[in-house]
Amino acid sequence: MHGKLFLAFVTFFTLTAVAVSAQDGYKGPGSDTEITTVEQAKKLKDDAQVVLKGTIDKKLGGEKYLFSDSSGSIIIEIDDHLWRGLSADQNDTLEITGEVDRGRNKVEIEAHSIKKSR
Repeated sequence: MHGKLFLAFVTFFTLTAVAVSAQDGYKGPGSDTEITTVEQAKKLKDDAQVVLKGTIDKKLGGEKYLFSDSSGSIIIEIDDHLWRGLSADQNDTLEITGEVDRGRNKVEIEAHSIKKSR
């Protein structure tokens, strides 16, 4: 019994280490973390995956925020649970991963994760 439990722990920690290290590595062109500008995001199809880097200029109400980079501004919906204790203001550069949410007369970004950028 102890051998099976030990094996389960080793497997869990090995898989966890692999998952964490998968976040590191190449970040340039062609990688999943290539930065998309707001201008580019506005032209993408619905549900396209994006990584934006910029600032939140203001809260618009509810879970909607005005986000901008050097190419323009766009509304981003950030569910409250995604903040995970992160504190940011208009001076902090953020990296937001999400997807394009294209509606009848609007283009917004639905955030999947948010972090401060280095």
